[in-house]
Amino acid sequence: MTAPRLVALLAAAAAVSAAAPALAAPPTLLTHQAPLVLNEASSAWILTSTALVLLMTLPGLALFYGGMVRRKNVIATIAHSTAALAIVTVLWFVVGYSLSFGSSGPATNGFIGGLQAAFLNGVTPSTAHSLAPGLPEFLWIAYQLTFAIITPALIAGAFAERIKFSASILFFFLWHLLVYVPICHQVWGGGWMGSLGVLDFAGGAVVHVNAGVAGLVCALVLGPRHGHGRDNMAPHNLAFTAIGTGLLFVGWLGFNAGSAWAADGIAAVAAFNTMLAAAAAAIGWTAVEWIDHKRPTLLGLLSGIVAGLVGITPAAGLVDPKGAFIIGILSGPACYAGAVWLKRAFKYDDSLDAFGVHGVGGIVGALLTGVLATAAINPASENANLLNQAIGLAAVIAWSGIGTFLILMICKFTTGLRVAKEEEIEGLDYTQHGETIHQ
Repeated sequence: MTAPRLVALLAAAAAVSAAAPALAAPPTLLTHQAPLVLNEASSAWILTSTALVLLMTLPGLALFYGGMVRRKNVIATIAHSTAALAIVTVLWFVVGYSLSFGSSGPATNGFIGGLQAAFLNGVTPSTAHSLAPGLPEFLWIAYQLTFAIITPALIAGAFAERIKFSASILFFFLWHLLVYVPICHQVWGGGWMGSLGVLDFAGGAVVHVNAGVAGLVCALVLGPRHGHGRDNMAPHNLAFTAIGTGLLFVGWLGFNAGSAWAADGIAAVAAFNTMLAAAAAAIGWTAVEWIDHKRPTLLGLLSGIVAGLVGITPAAGLVDPKGAFIIGILSGPACYAGAVWLKRAFKYDDSLDAFGVHGVGGIVGALLTGVLATAAINPASENANLLNQAIGLAAVIAWSGIGTFLILMICKFTTGLRVAKEEEIEGLDYTQHGETIHQ
C-alpha cells in the first residue's frame, strides 16, 4: 500500500471515529421533555383541535361578544379578542410556555415553571412533553397556546364599552404572565393543585373560573357604564351573537375532546358529553327565563348553550353522559341566576356576563366533577372528591382575584383605565380606533 493511500485511509477512519459518538449520542432533554414516540392518529386529531380552539377566539368569541354590545362599540370589542391573540402568542413563545409547562427547582415548581424553554430553546421536532409523549412538542405548545389566548379574551366581556384600549393591552400582557401562567402550571403543568388531585379536564378552573373571577374584579373596579340601568343597552345584532355561538360550539369540541390528547374513547366521550351538556343547559336556562320574563329569548338560548359548554369543560372526559346531562341541566339555571339575579342584586355592571356565565358555570362544573367523575370512563377519576375540587377552586379564585386587582391598579396609575365620559358616550369604535360600523 502506498504511503499516500495509507494516510488517506487513516484520515477517513479518524473522521468516522470522531463522528460516531456525535451521531450515537441522544439529544439532551430538558427536565419536562421526553423523546417523541409519534402517534400519527393522535397528532392529526390535536392538529385539528388546535385549529378548532383557535377558531373559538377569532372569530367565535369576537362575534359572540361583538353582537351583544351597542353598535358604536363593535369594533372595539372585536379588537380585544384580536389583541389578546397577538399579545399572548408572542408571550407564550418568549416565556409563557416555559413557565407554564416547564420545570423549576423543588422550592418553586409547585407554583411556577422554569425558564429552560424560554424562546422555545431546547424544543425540537424530535422532542415531546412528558405529559404527551406521542405528540410533537411544537404541537403540544400550539394546542396549549390556544387555551392561553381565549382566557384573557373572555375577561374582555366584563369591561367592554368603557376601557381604554391602551389599558386593555397592558392588562392582557400582565395578566397572562402573573395570573394565567401560574394557575396553568399549578393545575396542569406539574404544580401543587395537580399533585393534590384537583381534576380539570379541559379548563373549568384554569380558563373559565380564572377568567370569570377576573372579569368580576374588572367590573367592580371600573364601575358601571355611563347610563347603566337607565339607557337602552340591548345587543345591537343578535345574528352576530348566534354565529359566534355556533363557532364557539364547534370549536369547543376541540377544546374538550382535544384535551384527551389522543384520538381515543375518552375523546369520543368528551365530544358527546360536550354536545349533551350544551343542549341540556340551553333547556334549563330557557325554562327559568320563560318563567321569570314570561317569554323565551334567542339570547337566552344562546347563553344557555355557552353555559352548558362552560359547565362541562372540567368534567368532559371524566363523567358519563348521565353526569354530563346533570351538569348541563344545572349549569343553565345557575348561570341564569349569575347573569341576571346576582348582577341585579349587587348592581355591578359585568357587561357581557363574563362572571355570570364563565365564573358561575366553571364553579358549578368543577364542583360537580368531584361528585360525578367515574373511573368507568377515565381512570384519572378514581380519586375524585368534592374537597379537592373546592380547595382548587378557592386557590384559583384567590390568585385570580388578587392578581387581577393588582394589575388593574398598575394600569390605573400608568395608562389609566376608563375612557372619558364624552368618549364613552360617542363610542369606543371611533374614539379609540377611528373606525365605525356602517349599516
